[in-house]
Amino acid sequence: MSLPNASIKVTHFIIGGFDTVKRPIAVGVVMLIIYLLAVIANVLNILFIIFDKRLHKPMYILICNLAVVDILYCCGTTPTMIGVLLAGVNTISYVECFIQMSVFHLVGVMELFALAIMAFDRLIAFSFPFQYHSYLTNTRTLVVTYILWVVASGFVAVMPVTAATLPYCTSRMKYAFCDYAAVIRTTCVDPNYYFNLVSVMMFFLLFFTFSFIGLSYFVIAFLMKFSSNRDKKKMASTCVSHLIVVTCYYSPLFVLIVFTRVGVVLTLEERQGLLIGTILSPSLVNPVVYSFILVGSCSGHQG
Repeated sequence: MSLPNASIKVTHFIIGGFDTVKRPIAVGVVMLIIYLLAVIANVLNILFIIFDKRLHKPMYILICNLAVVDILYCCGTTPTMIGVLLAGVNTISYVECFIQMSVFHLVGVMELFALAIMAFDRLIAFSFPFQYHSYLTNTRTLVVTYILWVVASGFVAVMPVTAATLPYCTSRMKYAFCDYAAVIRTTCVDPNYYFNLVSVMMFFLLFFTFSFIGLSYFVIAFLMKFSSNRDKKKMASTCVSHLIVVTCYYSPLFVLIVFTRVGVVLTLEERQGLLIGTILSPSLVNPVVYSFILVGSCSGHQG
């Protein structure tokens, strides 16, 4: 229910998500180190793929896309949190907040899509090993990736559009940065309708992509039974890496989205910890995991 008479004009939001943190400097330093390592590792992977023409193949294009997603994921929100913890800068302008919210949710959806399309790539590679390069060309991979970015943008556009039309009753946020839930809770309306709207959308995206990845690996596991030991090792090397990345991203999301929807109550600190975990953990783990594949591929070419 809206309360337009109590609404205020908001030009800045106050970030209050770290008010209860006992050691903000220590937490900020840890986040800064993880942030720098994640950005450097992802940038190195991208440069590695760009400058080595032997890696200009669909699988490495998808790894490069994932690295771009991870860079945007951590760069979109982490500097704000580090600024609050280390410099005490706990305000963000209205426009910057909406940009941050849009980028955060866009790359969150793209992370799901990126992991799903990478599973599809492995499925095609193992199902049709001789036709793989004719089925998945570099051009087709780039086109599909572009389409996924457009589709993700379409899903996420719902959030800033709905939030921008609502009256605001406070400029103070309880959360660590601007996401949809944080912005909606500053408005004068009952947030449940808007939370349910986004929950349905995210539930669909989360389970569709996860089910697709699970089905892909079910087929791959079936194909491995009829493969030689050498092929099994090759399958395992790429599949295990992808499964580590999938587990790292989906685990906190399942806890945060699914468990809370079925009545599991999380404290504000636990919710924020899981949310930050979905940002920093994959952004750091993904490039480290895939760097071994890149190095192994180059070693294989040299051999």
